[in-house]
Formats: sequence, structure tokens, C-alpha cells
Amino acid sequence: MLFRLGARILLSALAVGILAAIRLAAQTPAFTGVVRGVLLEFDPGGTSGEFSVRMQGTHQVYRFTFDAKTYVEREKHRIFVTGLQKGDDIEVVSDRDESLAVHYARTIHVIETKPTPRAPMSLGRSRLRRSSGELSAPRGNLTYAGVIAKLTPDRMVLRTRADGEKIIVLRRDTRYLEAGSLAEATDLKPNTRVYIRAGRNLDDEIEAYQIVWGEILVPTRPR
Repeated sequence: MLFRLGARILLSALAVGILAAIRLAAQTPAFTGVVRGVLLEFDPGGTSGEFSVRMQGTHQVYRFTFDAKTYVEREKHRIFVTGLQKGDDIEVVSDRDESLAVHYARTIHVIETKPTPRAPMSLGRSRLRRSSGELSAPRGNLTYAGVIAKLTPDRMVLRTRADGEKIIVLRRDTRYLEAGSLAEATDLKPNTRVYIRAGRNLDDEIEAYQIVWGEILVPTRPR
């Protein structure tokens, strides 16, 4: 009798443990190679080292290595990694190998938060509605990964696995990064696998703010 009772308790404990593991796995999003969060700490000296980022939303902490090839940008200007400060909101693009404990950072983009100016009352209600819409849809709140099916000077058709085909508008200030280095719009070609950071404009179109492709999207070991 005691043996059966003990076996039941053991099976119940195992079931609870399995359910907890499943729930934890469901709550932890798959690592995509793009992390946006707060810079916690980093090695301030030299051209190589490590830093950590606490991801927004999940508060999960990721560690990265960097070297002289890592592209660091603040306010659209390239800077040295020593120009970073603890507490900076940053976006890191790295390898996508989930098995790595420390990932190699290919690009680090400092996200500057600027207050939206209040619209003058004389501009009328239409301008006020526009400002409200811009606040509710901040830049860069959408991400897509896929292959370019069609490309024109002002837009592309992106073929994704999960969402099918998406029409992406190319802006004049869209940033292009090939293998971690700045590139031109003309360097982008059809049938290229890309990662896109985007947002919606007032016409509800998807606009690309950053397009990344090349070696940066291939899982590699840290250098």
C-alpha cells in the first residue's frame, strides 16, 4: 500500500515537473539573432571583449562578444564600442545559433528615444489625429525574415515562411547592412535572404527601416 502511494506521489511530481518545463519553454521565445534591450555591462577597453543585454519584455539576459569588425552606430554615425554606456537601449544583430552561450555581435545600434513634439492647436484636429497615430505605432516595431521575391527601386515583395508574401516599402532613409557593413540600396538583389526591421506608416503600409543580409544571417561560431 505504501509502495503504491509512493509511486503515485513520484509520478505526480514528475508530471508537475514536465508541465513546468513545457510552460517555461513556451514562455521563452526562440532566439532569432536580433536582441533589443538594455545594455547591462561591457568591457570598456580594447577592440574586443564581451557585453550583456537584458531583453525587453522577457527580461532574459544574453551575452555577446565583439571585435574590431563589429559595426556600432549611434544617431546614424559609426562610433567605437567605447562610446556605449550602461543603460543604453540597443539593438544587436548576431549569429542565430541557439546552442551558443555567448553570441558574436555583428552590429550594435543605439536606439535614441526622442519626445514627439506637440502639434500646435492651429493645425486642426487632423494633425492631432496624425500625431496620436504616430505615437501608437513607433518606428521599428515589426520584424520580418524571408527571401526577396521581387524588387523595385521603391518596394519589394518578401516571401516569408509564416506570413506568406509581404509588400515592403523602401524609404529614402532605409539603412542597408551587408555582412555587418553599410551597403547601398543597389547592392540588394532578388532571391536574397534578408532580415527586416520595419513599421507601418499612416497609410498602413509596411516600411523598411533596416535591411540586413549576407554572412550576418548565417549561424556561425563566435570569433
